[in-house]
Amino acid sequence: MIFRSHPNFRTLRKFLYLLYPRPCLRLKHKHPLCLYIQAHNYVNVHMKWKKDINFDAIESINKSIELKPLISLKNCIANSPNGCIPISDVSKRGLQLDVHCKVARFLRLYPSVFEEFIGPDYNLPWFRLTRKAIELDQEEKAIYREFRDDIQCRLKKFVLMSGERRLPLKIIKGMQWYLGLPDEYLDDPEKNLDGRFRIVDMEDGLKGIAVDCEDIILSFVQRNAMRSGVCQGRLEEVVEFPLFPSKGMRLKRKIGDWFDKFHEVPYVSPYEEYWGLDSDSDVAEKRVVGVLYEMLGLFVEHAAERKKLLCLKKYMGLPQKFHKVFERHPYIFYLSMMNKTCTTILKEPYCNKVSIEAHPLSEIRKRYIGLMKESTIILKRRRFNNQFRHQHNHNLNQDTGPLHDRGTEAVAHN
Repeated sequence: MIFRSHPNFRTLRKFLYLLYPRPCLRLKHKHPLCLYIQAHNYVNVHMKWKKDINFDAIESINKSIELKPLISLKNCIANSPNGCIPISDVSKRGLQLDVHCKVARFLRLYPSVFEEFIGPDYNLPWFRLTRKAIELDQEEKAIYREFRDDIQCRLKKFVLMSGERRLPLKIIKGMQWYLGLPDEYLDDPEKNLDGRFRIVDMEDGLKGIAVDCEDIILSFVQRNAMRSGVCQGRLEEVVEFPLFPSKGMRLKRKIGDWFDKFHEVPYVSPYEEYWGLDSDSDVAEKRVVGVLYEMLGLFVEHAAERKKLLCLKKYMGLPQKFHKVFERHPYIFYLSMMNKTCTTILKEPYCNKVSIEAHPLSEIRKRYIGLMKESTIILKRRRFNNQFRHQHNHNLNQDTGPLHDRGTEAVAHN
């Protein structure tokens, strides 16, 4: 309250009249002020992370940080004309191949895949593939030829999820490992891709890939719902995400009520236009969940490092802090903290293996992991043999030492 006896009463009153119109000061509104506040069902969910050993123990995800550089080095050797390379060809390409140590040391860690020998020049170490690695490489190339259409279909869906139905080549190369594309696949896209893809120019002088498609594409969620008779694949249908709670996880009543209301919101397919959605509404969040769900469903391991997905928010129409969706929906996604990184895992393919078909490369990568385990056994056997040989030589030296001394004394006495 401003008293009239105040020396600056008139100045303050003029200032208040400029900020607030007269009807507002006199409380002569026709409707209460609360009616002008927009209401949302958004609840600031803060879920405490719950460890799940079943997802932390998935080998195909935990070993991918070592498997990716191993396959890249395997391809360098397999694509060489002689089937072998000197260490100098790859020693300075560690960052490019995602090798986090010296390349020579990494190659020697897997003797079941890489065989070392002395080259013809300058006594440099050379490397070639073992017999098992060569057979596995041939099977991998046969899978690329046999399932070429399926791999291209996954790439097509990945591009169609973007708002403009085109993505820069560097973004697709960053997701190349997760999509299961060969290393040299995008070096010549016009040769390897069919007529559904076009090479276009994008902003900042970047080259991109665009897809022309007039057909209606159904997501994994829609196809599973149609299979069970829940929906008919039409627009703005209410489709619920399958939930897989971890053991021992309990939700607060406030969060549980929000979850129930969230599933009653219409489902927006990741292949539909999303312009005009309120970013703070539950419909927009359900679309973000659908995009991440569909994206992880297309990947080989149905998982990806969370930081690798940040480059997609501009092109997929994702909000600034979309990574919080993984924390708000722990029944759909799981965050694994193994290998000193945060990996997002889609739960459904591992809890219900019928709902989402496995990627053609998933089995071949598991066989590469089997070779990595054989390397661990070989290295242990080598260390044991070296230790036994060293101990044997040490015992021989102890046994022959006194005899040598007696012989020396006899010669000196004579």
